[in-house]
Amino acid sequence: MAFLWILSCLAFAATAYGCGTPGVPPVITGYSRIVNGEEAVPHSWPWQVSLQDYTGFHFCGGSLINENWVVTAAHCNVRTSHRVILGEHDRSSNDEDIQTMSVGQVFKHPRYNGYTINNDITLIKLASPAQLSLRVAPVCMAESGDNFPGGMRCVTSGWGLTRYNAPDTPALLQQAALPLLTNEQCKSYWGNKISDVMICAGASGASSCMGDSGGPLVCQKDNAWTLVGIVSWGSGTCTPTSPGVYARVTELRAWVDQTLASN
Repeated sequence: MAFLWILSCLAFAATAYGCGTPGVPPVITGYSRIVNGEEAVPHSWPWQVSLQDYTGFHFCGGSLINENWVVTAAHCNVRTSHRVILGEHDRSSNDEDIQTMSVGQVFKHPRYNGYTINNDITLIKLASPAQLSLRVAPVCMAESGDNFPGGMRCVTSGWGLTRYNAPDTPALLQQAALPLLTNEQCKSYWGNKISDVMICAGASGASSCMGDSGGPLVCQKDNAWTLVGIVSWGSGTCTPTSPGVYARVTELRAWVDQTLASN
C-alpha cells in the first residue's frame, strides 16, 4: 500500500508541477459561445494570475511560467509597486488560499511599440518564488518552431469585462474557447495592423475584453496546455464578431529565454 501511495504522490507531483497539466481539469463547454464566455472550473487554469495595484484593483492578467517568472502584456505597464496574485478564482472572496507576491523586477520588451502594439510582452520576476501546488502551477510556453494552425481550438481566460460597458469586472474567473485565425484571415478584419508578432483568435461569438489584457491564450500541444498568445488588443467594444489580437509567443520565445537566462 505504501508503494502505491508513493506512486500516487509522484503522479500528483508530475501533474501539479509539470507545466501545462492542471491538477484540477478544466471543463470547456463554450466552444460555440471575456464576452460570451463562461465561469472556469475553480483553479483549473493554475497559471492564471491577477495583476493588482495597491488598492486591490485588478487591471491585467498574466501567466505563471515557472516559480519565479510571470509573463504579461507590455501595455499593462507593470511597476514594482504592483502585486501578483496567484491561486485566485473568486476575487470577491477573502477565504481563498491565494499567494500575494511582490514584483521584484520588470522586463518590458525593448522593441515594444505603443503605436503598432508590436512585441506586446513583459516579463515579471517575482521578489520571491511562488509555492507550486494544486492551485498554482506553470503553463508550458510555445517554442519558436511550433506551429498552431488556423482553426485550432484554444482557450483564453481572465477577469476582464463580460461586456464592454459593464460597470465592473467579474468576481469569478471566466474562460472562452476560441478558434485561431491565420494572419491572412485576421487581416481581412484588421488590415495591415496585423504583424508577424501577433496571432488572432475569435470572431466566433466570444471575445477577450478590457481587464483580460496580459492573460493567456492557451492551446493543447502533446496533451499539455501551452501559452500561444498574450491578450493584447482588439475591438474597443469587445465585439465578439471581430477577432482578438494576441502577442505571438513563438515569435517572442527567444527573447523570453534570453531574459530568463541573464536574470
